[in-house]
Amino acid sequence: MTAVPAGAHGGDGARLAEALGVRPGQVLDLSASLNPVAPDPRPVLERHLDAIGRYPDARRAADAMAAALGAGPGHVLLTNGGAEAIALLANELGSGWVDEPDFSLYRRHLGRLDPSGPRWRSNPHNPSGRLAAPTDTADVWDEAFWPLATGTWTRGDVANNATVIGSLTKLLACPGLRIGYIYSADDDLIARLHQRQPQWSLNGLAAEALPDLLETVDLMTWAKETARLRNELGDTLERHGFTPQPSDANWVLLHAPDLRDRLAPHGICIRDCTSFGLAGTVRIAVPNDEDRVRLERALTQ
Repeated sequence: MTAVPAGAHGGDGARLAEALGVRPGQVLDLSASLNPVAPDPRPVLERHLDAIGRYPDARRAADAMAAALGAGPGHVLLTNGGAEAIALLANELGSGWVDEPDFSLYRRHLGRLDPSGPRWRSNPHNPSGRLAAPTDTADVWDEAFWPLATGTWTRGDVANNATVIGSLTKLLACPGLRIGYIYSADDDLIARLHQRQPQWSLNGLAAEALPDLLETVDLMTWAKETARLRNELGDTLERHGFTPQPSDANWVLLHAPDLRDRLAPHGICIRDCTSFGLAGTVRIAVPNDEDRVRLERALTQ
């Protein structure tokens, strides 16, 4: 089959499904690093389908997210995924600095790169998957993958005047629903960001369902299971001659220039890390036990 072009941010499963002539659900998309043990969100969402018939009101959802973070009202802004959170904050700050490689949306949205400006960092680091040292600092921390790495909602850097970005896309395994957030001790900053945000940015279904979705969250159990599954994935890859790099996140990196093309005919998609400047390196999201068996079968064949 013809190689499927890699997207800038993973999530290439739909393109692979089109190339193979199958439904997207038949592709095992390990190019998107989602929670491998998240419960199916559809039963919760089905209870709130009537929300699509009215304009969204995100106030109750924002209060629920703030409560989960241990924050007061007015310190959390819900966004249309982590991508909107990054864009809003970058436009507000106007300049900043990113130590590459890191998630490319930071650099894309920062209007001016300035080494003396606010420093942006992902934690765990994206793409390496390693947690920052306790003494490391930044002005903006992207904690999209922090809960699955640690079993807690946040490292708590807002107490040191940092701003935190989060993404429930990864934690709840619902990339199509688009829910992110910005968390800051500065309620004036949150108010200014809210003024920048387009009206009804968070869709009605997400706004209505989020409080119930948060009730399903079990961070400590999910983090422990993710760590177990990550170890199992590492063992699987090593049995087939690969050397995954150490990771604290729900993915592993390895140097395997042709592995993406080898797995594609089996309906398995992994992340090409060329967009990080890491040619020949791939990122494999941690699969659940059933999907890991499918991956091993493909590696064997």
